[in-house]
Amino acid sequence: MKAPDLPLVSTVSRPTIHPDGSRAVFSVVRPDFSADDYLGQLWTVALTGKPSPRRVTRGHRDTAPRFSPDGRLLGFLRTSPDGPAQLHVVAAAGGEPVRVTNAPLGVTDYRWRPDSRVLGFVARVPEPGRYGTVPGIDPGSEPPRRITTLRYQSNGVGFTVDQRAHLFLVDVPDVWAEPPAAPAPSPGDEPAGLAGGDGVPLGLPQARQVTAGDFDHSGLAFAPDGTKLLTISARHEGRDRDLATELVELLLDPAGASPRVPERIAVGAEAGLHIGQVAWAVDGTIYALAEAVGESGRDFVARTTGLYRIRGEGGPVRLTEPEEVDLDNQMELGITTDGLVLAHSKSRGRVHLVSVSADGVVLQVTDSAVVVSGVDTVGENTVFAFQDALTAGDLALAETPRLRRLTDFSAPLRGTGMTSARELTVAGGDGYPVHGWVVAPPGPGPHPVLLTIHGGPFAQYTVALLDEAQVCADAGYAVVMCNPRGSSGYGHAHGRAIRQSMGVLDQADVLDFLDGALAEDPSLDPDRLGIMGGSYGGYLTAWTIAHDHRFAAAIVERGYLDPEAFVGTSDIGDSFTDEYVGTDPDLVRAQSPQACVGAVRTPTLVMHSALDLRCPLSQAERYYSGLKRGGVPAELVIFPGENHELSRGGSPRHRLHRFDIILDWWARHLPTAENPGAVS
Repeated sequence: MKAPDLPLVSTVSRPTIHPDGSRAVFSVVRPDFSADDYLGQLWTVALTGKPSPRRVTRGHRDTAPRFSPDGRLLGFLRTSPDGPAQLHVVAAAGGEPVRVTNAPLGVTDYRWRPDSRVLGFVARVPEPGRYGTVPGIDPGSEPPRRITTLRYQSNGVGFTVDQRAHLFLVDVPDVWAEPPAAPAPSPGDEPAGLAGGDGVPLGLPQARQVTAGDFDHSGLAFAPDGTKLLTISARHEGRDRDLATELVELLLDPAGASPRVPERIAVGAEAGLHIGQVAWAVDGTIYALAEAVGESGRDFVARTTGLYRIRGEGGPVRLTEPEEVDLDNQMELGITTDGLVLAHSKSRGRVHLVSVSADGVVLQVTDSAVVVSGVDTVGENTVFAFQDALTAGDLALAETPRLRRLTDFSAPLRGTGMTSARELTVAGGDGYPVHGWVVAPPGPGPHPVLLTIHGGPFAQYTVALLDEAQVCADAGYAVVMCNPRGSSGYGHAHGRAIRQSMGVLDQADVLDFLDGALAEDPSLDPDRLGIMGGSYGGYLTAWTIAHDHRFAAAIVERGYLDPEAFVGTSDIGDSFTDEYVGTDPDLVRAQSPQACVGAVRTPTLVMHSALDLRCPLSQAERYYSGLKRGGVPAELVIFPGENHELSRGGSPRHRLHRFDIILDWWARHLPTAENPGAVS
């Protein structure tokens, strides 16, 4: 795979299965260089017979499909080239989609009420006068913001205090009705345009906001009888200084007439949970994915995500083992007809689909080397999206003991020439087993080696296809990557081992793994080494080159580089530094790459995004300045308009530029036949 092949990397969404179990609908999204955007449509595939996927919509970017409970309609989000995502519905049998919402900043999530007559959705509500709500007032002309909270920004969103995420209800329009006709203009009137009353486009139903307040909401789940709605929020008095969230239950007005509805706290902050997902089972049991954040409400380091059962007034009960089972709190839960909960379990570079019973029995549904990234289940059918070593995103049907592939959108990508990753476990210097992979170019070598380090730190490299490793291998580099202590997927103790001791065991693990890979594979050249990483990986790269000088060059991308300056500038600065490196000034400096930048001698490329609010640009600027003042050959590359997600979700052209810059840097310091340096 080469960098220009990036448009072949398609992402497949969580599927939705028709209530009769006959077919699944899903979205396929891909980067496009011409549009410099992500394009995507909805597809459908039958669950019986020979799979034959076909496209069913033609929007710019159509995502998040969900069949209505009665099976007559299909909902989805449609993003236009010049507007945010809006909720649409279409007849399940096909036809013209009908737009449902006019949210100024777009819809981020939605669910069907069980009667299929109402949709609940989440959207940010802009403060009047901001974010284009008044024509002619651009961001530079808006009034000043008054900030009174510690947390007021979020990476990829910007300021949050003046665009809170709230819940809305909206009646489902009749997709079979005649389209509304615009009224004829009276003499002397301005053209009527498309707007109806209150700025709602003509024919759109009026959405009713059902939450309010100076706090955000995420997730929503209707009760089986449709009389209640769950959402996640942080409303308690200390919410600005802890990470706990509450589960809020809205008691719905059946007639839908009132603009506000009664509400109660179903799970309070005193439970000490940070809740990520919620689902409501048919028998009335509520299930939630959450991490315990300790007595302080702030201790989030390596807290594994568990499945909690909430029933009656007894409070949440954790069903999964906290020391070993780590579920993905970003992935929606599924509930089978016999009451089992389907969740995504992270383990040793895999993300398996598991079922959890009401009494906590966990069984693995998938057993192959896959990363499951979304699931739906109806009757006997369980369909999931997945990735593997040669799959960027496809759909499969769970069939014990194997999976049955339903799509193969990755076939063109495999045609570019892919390099399989070789799994490896190395005994570290203290005997600790370090697990990871080597992606090496074909041929005997010797190949220059790039030690790459993932972000997080409580994250993991997986068995899934990694575009960066494939592009580097195609350019003649062997890529060595592992999950050192601090990573997720290996239990609570493994992840927590680096708390307030960063740069010790984690550095030892990545270097021990590199040494083990070099000793195990004679095609790897021990005398031609590079090192690179992003976010926490940028931290450990910067830390390592201050203590180990064997590398010909380094790339530090979007790094966590200056813990002291992180507090008060990052969107997570008030908690991340305190919990990961501590609050004692001497202890903080003892773990700071900025504090030891004077020891670096390795030529270093520093890459960062201008709008990164997770690791602010000042982190890169201070570190780069330290390198230059120390006489280190260094360059700083800043991507305009991008945030912390550049390498995963940045504009397609910027992602291509990023690859070009990376390969150019390695061509200068570690040239290969496939990636030669400039001829003098």
